[in-house]
Amino acid sequence: MTGTLYVCATPIGNLEDMAPRAIRILKEADLIAAEDTRNSKKLLNHFEIHTPLTSYHEYNRVEKAHALTERLLAGENIALITDAGTPGISDPGQVIVRFCLEKGIPVRGVPGASALAAAISVSGQESKRFVFEAFLPKEKKEYRERIEALKTEERTIVLYEAPHRLRETVKELLAVWGDRELTLCRELTKIHEEIVLTTLSDVVSYYEDREPRGEYVLVVCGRSREEGEEEKRSKYRDVSLTEHMAMYEEQGMDRKEAMKAVATDRGIPKREVYKGLLEEKEENE
Repeated sequence: MTGTLYVCATPIGNLEDMAPRAIRILKEADLIAAEDTRNSKKLLNHFEIHTPLTSYHEYNRVEKAHALTERLLAGENIALITDAGTPGISDPGQVIVRFCLEKGIPVRGVPGASALAAAISVSGQESKRFVFEAFLPKEKKEYRERIEALKTEERTIVLYEAPHRLRETVKELLAVWGDRELTLCRELTKIHEEIVLTTLSDVVSYYEDREPRGEYVLVVCGRSREEGEEEKRSKYRDVSLTEHMAMYEEQGMDRKEAMKAVATDRGIPKREVYKGLLEEKEENE
């Protein structure tokens, strides 16, 4: 009989957020796989949990996942924890979870604290639809490409950011996206927790002569539909209707389809496209 992998959330700052079920499972498990055993020992000592610990982190995630799944297949129950929050969200937990699912090993989630859920719930931003980007890439080229790709995102965007990169990131967002409203969440659930409804430009100004401290979650409003439509229209402002039509007809569209596509691009009725084409034709004759 195989064991079970328990994916257990731990507090992101306030120890009172530790779920009773998580405490019980951590006590009953045969082994706890932790992102940083030194950090986790403090948490486990606080709750008088004496289960053996092993490391499971970014640099050993594949090799260690193989070893842990063997123990699970042998019948041991293992609890997976991260330094703070829910494993598998912006940390290496995904690898071992996938291994287990592929091998038919039961995986059980033990919910609890999550910086993502906490930030969205207190942000005051649109929360029906949002996209979670976690930490932006460290490599410069990838970092800029990701910010550029998110420029047209209409859903609320949630980013994690470390204090030493906050200034650079908000400046880059402002330069590429333009000024947008955001909720800046700092040190969630901790003593110096701060939640501010602000704008990218105000954050840039505020930290010009202040040192960012603590961990940040940025909940940024997405691009408005109106802004997207205006950007689309402006793209074709210097293109004649005849050239615009030719672009679609060269792609294989018939004249009716092309006229509809041009009208959509420019945000005008089809009859105006038809009228404009006639006027351009007369001018060129």
